[in-house]
Amino acid sequence: MTPADDALAKKRFFAIAAMRVMGAIFVLAGFVLIRGGFELTGQPTDRWIGVAVVLLGAFDFAVMPMLLARRWRSPKEL
Repeated sequence: MTPADDALAKKRFFAIAAMRVMGAIFVLAGFVLIRGGFELTGQPTDRWIGVAVVLLGAFDFAVMPMLLARRWRSPKEL
């Protein structure tokens, strides 16, 4: 691997790791909203917003890193 390829791989690894961390933060923030830890618009609406944030965070944590890894996969050499 050339130094440029190595630097690109490090950037991609950091992007995937950052996506997982942000997904986990979204899940935690969503649970705080559902529980009523802080108020945005009022309790019935906050619960639905919290559910949406939890689902978005779960998607960011579980699915997006796989999609990025698949997109950035090295081509197979014959």
